Amino acid sequence: MVLPGQTSTIRLSNHDINHVVCEGGEIEDVRFSAEKAIAVEKAGSDAWIKFLVKEVDDTGAVTRSYVTTPSEFFVACNGAIYTLYSEPSDIPAQTVTLTPGRVQRAKANADLLGPLVEEERAVSITLAMLQDRLPASFAEVAPASGTLTLTGLPGTRLTERRRVAVEGAGLSASEYLVSPDAPVTLDERSFLDRNLGTNIIAVTLDRLALKAGETGRLVVIRRGEAQ
Repeated sequence: MVLPGQTSTIRLSNHDINHVVCEGGEIEDVRFSAEKAIAVEKAGSDAWIKFLVKEVDDTGAVTRSYVTTPSEFFVACNGAIYTLYSEPSDIPAQTVTLTPGRVQRAKANADLLGPLVEEERAVSITLAMLQDRLPASFAEVAPASGTLTLTGLPGTRLTERRRVAVEGAGLSASEYLVSPDAPVTLDERSFLDRNLGTNIIAVTLDRLALKAGETGRLVVIRRGEAQ
């Protein structure tokens, strides 16, 4: 996985077809030195890079020469330029994922959520979390380790499963797994707790009644990208 705005050194196969993927967008262009023995094709979000093998037939004895000289590729993806310094090597085909940078993520989130009021943004993010269909523009953040118990919910453990920053929208979100020790009927208002964030704007449970041993899902939306 590589980011825009920097030179990324990568190893590519010098005999198989390598795959480049533009995450969340299309590859507009691929620039490289035409003098080198390289073939490049692109279509939509994908591009394929092949270092050409030189064959010499010397009275029936065929010898193959593989590219080992490094090459630079400049790939336009999502309105950004990715600079790839490739080292052709005797390895299997590689897949390179062009990951959006902060500027691209912020623009994509602004396009996605900009027309919505705050309540609609919270609903959209919550559904994306519960349906496990997060846009590529949402930045994954390491969740907190361990379990958490809220003062108003003794005997109910919370484990943060996933956290995202929605750059450009000034929001962040977390999904927690809710595990009670005994049957419980939950109230979403009980999760408006500073231990889950200081600027909570929305709390959603996938179900309110849980038996002992069952696990529910809780989504908390906050103002602020870093929590």
